[in-house]
Amino acid sequence: MAYRMILIGTGGQGRHWCQTFLPPNIREGLVEVVGAVDINADALQNARTFLGLRPDQCYSDAGRALDENRADFCAIVTPPAFHEEMVDLALAHDMHILSEKPIADTLVASVRVESKVLSAGKKMGVTMSHRFDQDKTTLRHHVKSGMYGPLDYLVCRVTCDNRQFGSWGEYRHRMNDPLLIEAAGHRLDILADLADSPCKTFYARTWCPPWGEYAGDCQALGILEFENGVRAVYESAKSNAVGLSGPGREYIRAECQGATLVLSNRRLERFVYDASRSNRQELEGEGEDVALLERPKWSNAWLIEKFVHWLDTGEPMETSVSDNVQDVAMNWAGIKSCRLGQPVSVQDLLAEARKQI
Repeated sequence: MAYRMILIGTGGQGRHWCQTFLPPNIREGLVEVVGAVDINADALQNARTFLGLRPDQCYSDAGRALDENRADFCAIVTPPAFHEEMVDLALAHDMHILSEKPIADTLVASVRVESKVLSAGKKMGVTMSHRFDQDKTTLRHHVKSGMYGPLDYLVCRVTCDNRQFGSWGEYRHRMNDPLLIEAAGHRLDILADLADSPCKTFYARTWCPPWGEYAGDCQALGILEFENGVRAVYESAKSNAVGLSGPGREYIRAECQGATLVLSNRRLERFVYDASRSNRQELEGEGEDVALLERPKWSNAWLIEKFVHWLDTGEPMETSVSDNVQDVAMNWAGIKSCRLGQPVSVQDLLAEARKQI
């Protein structure tokens, strides 16, 4: 039997939920959308067009939608500042929750949301969609397969030419920490997943060059150390002359004992260690191609399926709220590190936030 759900937010990313992520899960009988909410009446047209909802199933007020429709869970696709309010509404209506990242707009609020969900005995997942792209999933499979021995370190690069005001959305150009708040979450999540360990420390430096039309910092370099000893280098930029590896097409290199794996622009190649060849040098782009894995769904469409299976079996999805709190802590540790000019303990920062709720 399909789980009944209410979609909160149908514009922007919510349009993708209506058009791309939900339909395959509806066709498979996993979910039934019984209501949709958006404060913008025009955005609700997405729910009518792509999900076939009637006008009386579309609401401008989330509280009324939850009052008038029995549902098993809601999907929160609103700006982060409204996430906690929507979580409170869902819990008041005895519902599980699937939410876009981040959990909330601050670390303390994110920890508070986690506490509320666990205390209510409900399940909450966060859609870290980039980790579940086809190329990243293939890289993860190979890194964690054990066929190349232990992982030593990682390199992640995502660079863009968004230096002109408004080219990355006007509100981001006005933010204090646009890069770490808006752009780092998915990449830090991917790095922690590949490292297969909580992050221990994050040392980050951010800045804005004279040609970057931002109120806050738009360039970043960082070093992360994970509790199992794996290290990572993170490079992100929004004001470069050209984008070499934009969002979704990130450059990620995994240095393992037995191979170097390079993911770039959705192509994965490997260079296997050869003990018979000393001082071997090769060029990226000339390695052995690794076939990308195939499956019916990727990204949020797959995560919706994973969430439903969690509701079915009780086996938590990889991006549960408690797991995702680690990602939020990494983001805020990076921001704090920039301000202090020194590495920050991610776990200490998270512990401090837990004391504040």
